[in-house]
Amino acid sequence: MFKTIANAFKVKEVRNKILLTLLLLFIFRVGCWIPLPGIDISVFSQTASENQFLGLLSSISGGALANGSILALGVSPYISASIIIQLLTVAIPALERLSKEGGDEGRKKINLYTRIAALILSAAQAIGIVVAFSGNLNASTALWAGAPTWLMGTIIVLILMAGGMFTVWLGERITDLGIGNGMSLLIFVGILSSAGSALLTAFTEVANDINYLWNILIFIAALLLVFALIVFVDLAERRVPVQYAKQIKGRKMYGGQSTYIPIRVNGSGVMPIIFASALLTFPQLLISIFWPDALEWYTTWLGAGSWIYIVLTALLILFFAYFYSKITFNPDDVSRRIQQNGGFIPGIRAGKQTSEYLGRISNRITLFGAIFLAFIALVPSLVFKGIGGTGSIDTLLVNAFSTTGLMIVVSVALELDKQLDAQMLMRNYKGFLK
Repeated sequence: MFKTIANAFKVKEVRNKILLTLLLLFIFRVGCWIPLPGIDISVFSQTASENQFLGLLSSISGGALANGSILALGVSPYISASIIIQLLTVAIPALERLSKEGGDEGRKKINLYTRIAALILSAAQAIGIVVAFSGNLNASTALWAGAPTWLMGTIIVLILMAGGMFTVWLGERITDLGIGNGMSLLIFVGILSSAGSALLTAFTEVANDINYLWNILIFIAALLLVFALIVFVDLAERRVPVQYAKQIKGRKMYGGQSTYIPIRVNGSGVMPIIFASALLTFPQLLISIFWPDALEWYTTWLGAGSWIYIVLTALLILFFAYFYSKITFNPDDVSRRIQQNGGFIPGIRAGKQTSEYLGRISNRITLFGAIFLAFIALVPSLVFKGIGGTGSIDTLLVNAFSTTGLMIVVSVALELDKQLDAQMLMRNYKGFLK
């Protein structure tokens, strides 16, 4: 990957895209440190560390919520909106036709609906944050002296909504003008920032107790093993052989070659984990807004770490893995394209039998990938907790290096490397043709 980046900087157009991406990511990180006007940051930091839901939002946004910044919402409203729109696309035939047959105009309308849903969810999350901090709003700086609580809350909600939509705009600009998927890169940078801060804080603890160094080393060793497992499965694929018959057109002969259809074991990437986490945390957001007295009960019985939460997470990951597989891989379309190009799978009749054969392979591969995602989302977190212990620094490490975060980091890094390779390959072909 480092060699790919070094080669990419030698091409002016690719280098400009990389520098623009870094600039937009830098703007995002600066926004994560600009505090809300007149708010005591220590109140935000303490409440975010005590509240599990707010702590999750803070880790995804790179500590923006704990810093009480204007970009505290991060990309979480947009992710939740994307989940809702994708589910509605399957459930509502009009949206399904719009996404499949609408072309560029259809995609623009779907993106518009996603932005509108993100704006609504930004308002809901901003209200939830203000409600969570409502008891501490009067402990702010002199800027709010004499101002009623409702006015303070309204202004903070509007600023948080504007910050959330600005984050969406940054992500879209990175996707359009830079390298890689903008939303994924913003999450990637946020997780790395939180993990780096947690690791630095852990190493400062070594100065007080040298024996604590062994805890960190064992934790890092387990971390590397999980990284290796994620990379191994993420790159694994089932290759279905395809043979193309020879065709004579005029005086030339076409076809007669062998190729394969790559079906990735983890074709859905980290999306099922993100979808499952977002769906399980959304009720907690609603409870914190409308039924704050029931929040402690919900956190105890249905919060992260409880057995009900573990079972629901595993089931939702299985569901979303199959759901995402059906969206990204259609056996009927693949079979039709193979038949139209004069190809066939050895030993399988073209047409319906090929479609059924590809469907069976996809279902088996998806099951294995879903089990892996459920395992990687739940088991290593429990192991990390056992290794880390119960201290505040250990808890900080476990929360920062969650397996969901590791999956996102690995998936985004691998995808970024592939996109850089594609950019370099396209530039090389372009130079050759010139």
